[in-house]
Amino acid sequence: MPTEVHPVSDLPRPEYPRPSVRRNAWLNLNGQWQFEVDPTDSGLERGLLQGDLVDEITVPFAPESELSGLGRTAEFLEAVWYRRALNIPAEWASSTILLHFGAADYDTTVWVDGVERGRHRGGFTSFTVDLGPGGQLRDGAILVVRCRDTHHGPQPRGKQTRDLEGSAAVYGRTTGIWQTVWLEPVPPTYLERPRVTPDVANGMFHLEVPVRGPRRGLQLRTVLSDDAGEVVATEVPADLDLTARAVLVVPSERRRLWSLDDPFLYDLSLTLVDESGQVVDQIESYAGLRSVAIDGKAVLLNGKPVFQRLVLDQGYYPDGLMTAPSDQALIDDIEMSMAAGFNGARLHQKVFEERFLHHADRLGYLVWGEFGDWGCREPMLDVNDHQRPGSSYITEWLEAVERDYSHPSIVGWCPLNETFQVKHDRTTVLDDVTLGMFLATKAFDTSRPVLDTSGYSHRVEQTDIYDSHLYEQDPAKFAEMMAPLADGRPFTNAGPDDEPWSTTYREQPYFCSEFGGIWWSTAAAQGRESWGYGEAVTSEEAVYERFQGLVDALLDNPLMFGYCYTQLTDVFQEQNGVYLFDRGTKLDVKRLRAIQERRAAIES
Repeated sequence: MPTEVHPVSDLPRPEYPRPSVRRNAWLNLNGQWQFEVDPTDSGLERGLLQGDLVDEITVPFAPESELSGLGRTAEFLEAVWYRRALNIPAEWASSTILLHFGAADYDTTVWVDGVERGRHRGGFTSFTVDLGPGGQLRDGAILVVRCRDTHHGPQPRGKQTRDLEGSAAVYGRTTGIWQTVWLEPVPPTYLERPRVTPDVANGMFHLEVPVRGPRRGLQLRTVLSDDAGEVVATEVPADLDLTARAVLVVPSERRRLWSLDDPFLYDLSLTLVDESGQVVDQIESYAGLRSVAIDGKAVLLNGKPVFQRLVLDQGYYPDGLMTAPSDQALIDDIEMSMAAGFNGARLHQKVFEERFLHHADRLGYLVWGEFGDWGCREPMLDVNDHQRPGSSYITEWLEAVERDYSHPSIVGWCPLNETFQVKHDRTTVLDDVTLGMFLATKAFDTSRPVLDTSGYSHRVEQTDIYDSHLYEQDPAKFAEMMAPLADGRPFTNAGPDDEPWSTTYREQPYFCSEFGGIWWSTAAAQGRESWGYGEAVTSEEAVYERFQGLVDALLDNPLMFGYCYTQLTDVFQEQNGVYLFDRGTKLDVKRLRAIQERRAAIES
């Protein structure tokens, strides 16, 4: 792939944050910002928009994290303010300046020199604020950002606790900016994020490239390249529609599929030119040629059944919370998972930063994209629910799907997780939101399977995938509970009164998407210091014995297309990981790999 822009090495998280859509010019805004906690959310009235703030913070780390320099975990941060100067390079004067946020939790407002320039609602997804022409921004213009984050009311928050401290399977809070903030100059007419759809059956890629600020006489030139140079090039009009569309047919002798064993990526160059042939805008990207399909109970990759040996990855770090301390930490997590015998992950209860997906693309690692809704349940007037369904679920989820659509490592979407259906006699708001997220995902992406909700209450009859969560720790009982899949009666999670709360199973591909969670810790006492599923094992050897029994039950089931083991690392008090929370050694991963690497029944 093309060489990336060199990072500014003296800044935290200096690497280019959007590797699938690259331009040469950009400015990383990570580093020291002024900062202030606004406990009563009255900062606007008290003048925080105009004056200096009392603290400093290291962006992009949340104020609750150690890496932010603050570690503010002993209080609820209902609103926080950020402030810094913007020094726009002189050569950007004629360009439109885009201000990008990787993510900020939860409700963000952006001002420049006291004028509101943008808002965004949602704590997991990227967003952009158009600051207008660079020449109209004065040198040293003041950027102010306010983030509101309601920690007690229901909102999409994933695994973040509403209590002062985490417990069981919920962890520390993340408030405010938690991914890279950066500036990018673009021309008045520019290319937006391309949508790349591989078509293995016909040996081609379909490209859809929105053009912002379109005008007459524009052409889109596309060049697909491999290690030997140009493979195919096209030129299509970019002024007949809001989106330019191109088809790149790969000659058979240059056709190379993206797979686990050979995660090959083509280079993709997109150039917008005017009537005179002058370059208007240019971006660099990449593409992987692979297909995902369903054949009976099997999920196929490039036409062949590939058993998905997934691990649950929470994406938390001791010092950065939801923010990886470095780009290398993202790579390390994937490589540690693969070393233990996993070939992919459910990216659990958060929208991971795009660089993780970039590394999954490069390394050949399967990924299921997911939203952060854990414990979402039907609204009840007398309950202060952890999370509650609403329109913001659909809008934020579609932002995530739009951003991540072109990554070949993503082989499935799972909008919701463990939704808690408490009413059975009528269609509910949760039903509406579940169906809405499913239909919106299917409309946006016809190339991947969609699971309506992982575990618990399946509410969409046409869901592409059916699954369950089962933390039975006795391998014999676990196998017995999974066996009825052969008779078309798979294990399904039941409601609080042991009543069925899912739609009828309709012979979809099935997998146990959460199991294991083997509780093993030698360093902490049971209780608030240590938590896991079922009864903790008493020795490391017992971990391997239980792990093999559970895994064997799924590998040997000829109707099981995969599984997802809980989990990659310990996370705070939840101590059921393959690795320690600090990514240190906990188990003999070679033994775990040996248990997993044999051929699964569905692959025979």
